[in-house]
This record gives sequence, C-alpha cells and structure tokens, in this order.
Amino acid sequence: MIEAAFTDEPQEPPPSLYHESLLRSPVFLGMLMFIGSEIMLFASFFTAFFFIRFTHHSYPYDPLHIFEIPKDATAINTAILISSSFTMHWAIVSIRHGRRSGLIIGLGLTLIMGLTFLALQMREYHNLGFVPSDGAFSSTFFALTGLHGMHVLVGATLLAIAFNRSIRGHYSPESHIGLEVTALYWHFVDVVWILLFTVVYLL
Repeated sequence: MIEAAFTDEPQEPPPSLYHESLLRSPVFLGMLMFIGSEIMLFASFFTAFFFIRFTHHSYPYDPLHIFEIPKDATAINTAILISSSFTMHWAIVSIRHGRRSGLIIGLGLTLIMGLTFLALQMREYHNLGFVPSDGAFSSTFFALTGLHGMHVLVGATLLAIAFNRSIRGHYSPESHIGLEVTALYWHFVDVVWILLFTVVYLL
C-alpha cells in the first residue's frame, strides 16, 4: 500500500466510490433517464409485435406471403454486436487505468463492429424478399429492427466522436465521463438487440 501511494501510475478509485461519483454526474444521470424513455419506446414496439404474434395463428405467414428470416446470418451479426460490448468495456477499463493505446484500439474495434453490424443488416433487408407493406408481420419486423438500427447508428456516431477525441488525447483517468455515457448507451443497444433477436428470430 505504501509503494502504491508513491507510484507515478494513476490509481483507480475503489469501485464503490467510482460508481457513486458516476451517479452524481448530471450527464450520466441524463443518459440514464434518456435510456429509460427509450425502454418505454421499445416496449411499445414490442407490444405491437407480441399482439401480432399471438393473434395470428399462422404467424409469421399470411395467405399471400411466406416470410423467411435468415436466422444463421443474423446470429453471426448478433455475435459481432455482442463482441463489441466487450471491446467497449476494454476501452473503458483501459482509460480508467491510464492506458491510452487500449482505449484507442478498443474504441476503434467497437466502431468497426458497429458499422459492420449496420452493413450486414442493410444486406439482410436487401435479400429478405419482402417489404413493410407485405403484411402485419413485415411491418412490425421492419419497425423493430429499423428502430434498433437507428439506435446503432446514433451509437456509432458517438463512438466515432469518442474515437476522434481519444486520438487527440482528450480523455484521462480522472476525466472521461463522455466515454462512460457512450459505453452505457452502447451496452443498452446491445441488450435490446439480444432481446429482439431472441423474440423475433428464434421464437
């Protein structure tokens, strides 16, 4: 302990004190409230989806269309997005310990995987063979996945800004609340997709 007190390396505060300081940040609390409102937004879309799901006996089919969803390809895309949460966490842990290289690499990998997810999602839309006007299922499918895609795009924008700032040396172990807020939002986007993939693609 005495040696740690005199080391030149930045010291990470105890977890309890660190999380307490985050909860006192207006920016972090604002993001929490924003995510709360987004949860209600997604809940309304999921409610519409479940209504269609359990009131149509032939779901997801109708007399005029047969909807085929590429589960295997989307599972790979899901793995990419889940992996991006780990790289985002790596970036946060790195800056907490003053490791700028880990921060930059972690943010860069997270951004690349987020953009890859969006690109594969657009490719899936192109190859689906149905459009939103083809029935109740297609409408709710595009509404849910499209809403999530918009959130991924917002998250990728935040990541790009954070990545640019990290390269320019704007973050430190004592001052990186913007990264914490971005990480919170990105993890939220990932959790929503896991739920969406399970409900829409697997059940």
